[in-house]
Amino acid sequence: MKVLLINGSARANGNTHIALEEVGKTLKENGVDYEIVGIGTKPVHGCIACGRCRELGHCVFDDDLCNRLAEKLAESDAIVVGTPTFYGQPNGALLALMQRLFYSQSHLAMHKPAAGIAVCRRGGATAALQSLTMMFQLQHMPMVTSQYWNIVYGRAEGEATLDSEGMQTMRALGRNIAFLLKSIHSQEPVPYPESEEWEPMHFIR
Repeated sequence: MKVLLINGSARANGNTHIALEEVGKTLKENGVDYEIVGIGTKPVHGCIACGRCRELGHCVFDDDLCNRLAEKLAESDAIVVGTPTFYGQPNGALLALMQRLFYSQSHLAMHKPAAGIAVCRRGGATAALQSLTMMFQLQHMPMVTSQYWNIVYGRAEGEATLDSEGMQTMRALGRNIAFLLKSIHSQEPVPYPESEEWEPMHFIR
């Protein structure tokens, strides 16, 4: 079993990557493989509703990450998409990629477990998370939850590691994804994952 983790930040090793890596490490500990793919810094096409993907079987724009992501999604059993929060919204380049990916290759996502992660300095993450996950709901994708909304706080590179509750939330998400995948693929009942003792973190000190 394998999970595709998409880093929707232009910063390859920033806080979004840290959040996804925490999910990935937990997946690995629970016997599930993973791969993190970053969207990078190259320009990304938005969908122009040309409909050519219905004829070609892939997006007509083939000079960015979209069609390569489709290949990786085909080989994966679940997907997690992480994004920084810009003005209460996901990264625009990430949204452009995901909209084209899901429009042109929706059959590859159908019924696969999915989760979104929003990383922010302070506010707007819940709106970004909702926007990110709405496309999952159109593809019959079971949405994996955690102990809290899938949000991590941090601005400067590396600050996400200081959000102890956010990191715990990522680990809980990883365990829940592994549990769901094992439940889907096993003929026998799978025990519920154990939970860590809650580590609440407050930002007013």
